[in-house]
Amino acid sequence: MSWLYLGLAVVFEVAVGLLASKAQGFTRLWWTLGTLASGAAGTVLLSRALLTFDVGVGYAIWTSISGIGIVLIGALFLGQRLHWRRALGIAIIIGGVAGLQLSGAA
Repeated sequence: MSWLYLGLAVVFEVAVGLLASKAQGFTRLWWTLGTLASGAAGTVLLSRALLTFDVGVGYAIWTSISGIGIVLIGALFLGQRLHWRRALGIAIIIGGVAGLQLSGAA
C-alpha cells in the first residue's frame, strides 16, 4: 500500500509543478488554489508512504520521480527540449533511485 501512496504522491507533485507554472507567481487565483491543493494532497500521501519507508529513501524517491515526470511532460507536451544531457541526468537519477531501493532500506 505504501507504494500506491508514494505513486499517488508523485502524481500530485507533478501536478504541483505544472500548476505552479500556470499560477504565474500565485497571481492567478484558480491555478494557485490548484497548486496548493495538489501540494497538500501530495504531502498527505507522502506522509502515509513514510509510515513504512525510511524518510530519506521515501523522500528521495518522491522528489526524483516527480522531477523526472515534470521534465518528461515538459518535453512531450509543452515543447521543451530534451537533449542528451537531460536524458543522461534522468538516467543517473533512475540509477540512484534504483540503488536506494536495492539497498534494502525501503
